[in-house]
Amino acid sequence: MTNQAESAGPPPARPISRRKQDALARLAGDEDAWVATASQDGVPTMVPLSFLWTAGTLLMATRATNPTAVNIGRNGRAVISLGTTRDVVLIEADAELLTSDKVPEAEHDAFAAKHHWDPRGYPSWSHLRFRPRALRAWREVNELSTLLLMKDGVWLT
Repeated sequence: MTNQAESAGPPPARPISRRKQDALARLAGDEDAWVATASQDGVPTMVPLSFLWTAGTLLMATRATNPTAVNIGRNGRAVISLGTTRDVVLIEADAELLTSDKVPEAEHDAFAAKHHWDPRGYPSWSHLRFRPRALRAWREVNELSTLLLMKDGVWLT
């Protein structure tokens, strides 16, 4: 006997506008993301970091000596992933290191409220600001042909 869920196959592909809404909901609601960077020699590093989605950017914090901060300081690029392998939001971003005084107080407060932790006052920590250049989102193979939702920092829908 065939299981009804098995025979039904994947749900239909979401329209691009729905995928954008789902990606924005994930950006607003998720707490952590995988952040991938590379050293000058091309050595990859991937770490989970907590984030705040604010004004079209992601704000994160990590120790200034961690490879992620060092790599961003050198080349200013990262790839960020949210979700699971069956509900992916993949972001290519330009990144910059910020000292605490360069982050608006409202963003500090929102980050602290969301994560119940406040990196202000820890001089060994840096803030990271990520500006998405490209954003892709998909759930199943039927969404792969139209997975690009943002290009050159502009939403396509």
